[in-house]
This record gives sequence, C-alpha cells and structure tokens, in this order.
Amino acid sequence: MSAPSMIGFIGLGQMGGPMAANITAKSGIEVIVYDKAGTAERAPKGAKLANSLGDVLSTADTVFMSVPDGPVSIALAKEIAEYDGRKSSVIVDLSTIGPDAAREAEGILKAAGITYIDAPVSGGQAGAAAGTITIMCGGPKAVIDDHMGVFESFTGTVVHCGENAGHGQAVKILNNFLSATAFAASSEAIAYGMSQGVEMKTILDAVNVSTGRNTATMDKFPNRILTGTYDCGFATKLQSKDMNLFIKEAKAAGTPLTVASVVAALWNGCDALKPGSDISRIYDYIREKC
Repeated sequence: MSAPSMIGFIGLGQMGGPMAANITAKSGIEVIVYDKAGTAERAPKGAKLANSLGDVLSTADTVFMSVPDGPVSIALAKEIAEYDGRKSSVIVDLSTIGPDAAREAEGILKAAGITYIDAPVSGGQAGAAAGTITIMCGGPKAVIDDHMGVFESFTGTVVHCGENAGHGQAVKILNNFLSATAFAASSEAIAYGMSQGVEMKTILDAVNVSTGRNTATMDKFPNRILTGTYDCGFATKLQSKDMNLFIKEAKAAGTPLTVASVVAALWNGCDALKPGSDISRIYDYIREKC
C-alpha cells in the first residue's frame, strides 16, 4: 500500500466541511466530495463534486468519512462493501461512534478487502477549521503512516492508539467524558463563585493560573460564555450521545461509572430541556438548577 493519489470525502457537515476544505487546500492531492444533504452547497472550493457515493468509490483510493453516529457509519460501510465498481481500498472514519460500532464497520469492510481506520477527532469546529484537531487512530500503523501527509493537512496531532479498530474510539470517548465532566464541574464552580458576588472574569483569571484550570475555564468560558456568543460549535445532543457511549462501553468493560453516571445525567437533562443547543448552554442549564 502507498500514499493515495485521489482522496474521497463523505459528509460535509460542521466537522466534515472544514476538514475536507483543509485537505483540499493543503494536501496537494485531488479531492472528490459527497454529502447526501447537498454536495454543491457544502463542497469546499477546489474540490471535485460527486453526484453519488458511487462516484466517490469509483474514483478515490482512500475515502474519509465524517458522519453523526454509529448506525450511519455501519450503513455506509455496508454500502461501500457492496458497491461493485469500487476503486477505494481504505476507509478512514473520522466519526465518533464507539468501539463496538468501529469493530462492526471494520468487520464488514474487511470481508470486502477494504482496510478500515478508526480515526475520531477532537478539537471542535474551530479546531477543524484551523487544522489543529487531534486524530486518535486505531488500525494498522503502516497504513496510517502512508496517509500521514493527508492527516497533516488538516490536523495538529495524530496519535496511534493501537493496531485494532476501536482503539481510537476508546480514547476518544474517554477524552470526551473528561471534557464533558470538566465543563459541567466548571459550570457549577462558577455559578457558586458568582453567587458570592465575584465576577466571572475574576474567577477565570484566578482559576486559569491555578490547579483548577481546564479547557472549559481556558476557552469555553472566556471565549464563548463570558462573551455571550455561546458558540462552541458542538451540539449538546452530540455531547450527550458521547457520554452515553462512554457509559455503555464502560458498563461492558466493568469499569467504574460513579462520576460518569452523574455527568451523563446532567448532559442528558440539558439536551432534553434545551434541544438544538450548543454545549455552552450547559452553564445556563446548571445555573438554572440552583
């Protein structure tokens, strides 16, 4: 196997769109894109537009895909495996779908002679646009190394988490659990501090040079909540989905869930009361519970 000469990209949503744009602009490799919700409206400048999934599979050596959840990834894996005119031999799944779904997708594609790379990303929409996201890969290192030039065009860091599909997903969902926990805990802490008459900016100034600092206090609060923009670029619904994935996988593994159970309940509650919201609204949800 060698570096691809033609890249396909499926799924041009909030994360997929900017990732595809960076690959198109910076990789030096031709890119063909497709999104069933409307390719022409979402395609990055310079990319070739596909009319169907088949157009991508018959043209690209490697196909990247960024879709909402496991059922969509698995459905796509089945379509890809069943397509007769396929040129593509490697699928890189950038979606957060959980280890079980990644292993299922790999099994479907492996039976068709296709290599599956489990490669969820972290860094949000801003990171996807800036090309600074982290990719957590599970799959054959040799294949990942062959694609390093493409990865470097849209990411800041590539971590090889293991040789098997599911390894990348395991690290991604535990990372999202930690991030979600920090955001919820920071919301409670700041709500308390403000109840004592301390301004939010003052709390953040103190915490961010102390041991309590985290991505919520260093980025989300000063840049998304204090400003009143509430625009982290990641949906509460997806954060809730990721927390529930962690709960499911940790239960199956038999590992502790004392903290995760409480945090998942908070995010599920926020999603139920604030449908369609950005994750920054967890602060409002927690503050309103006081």
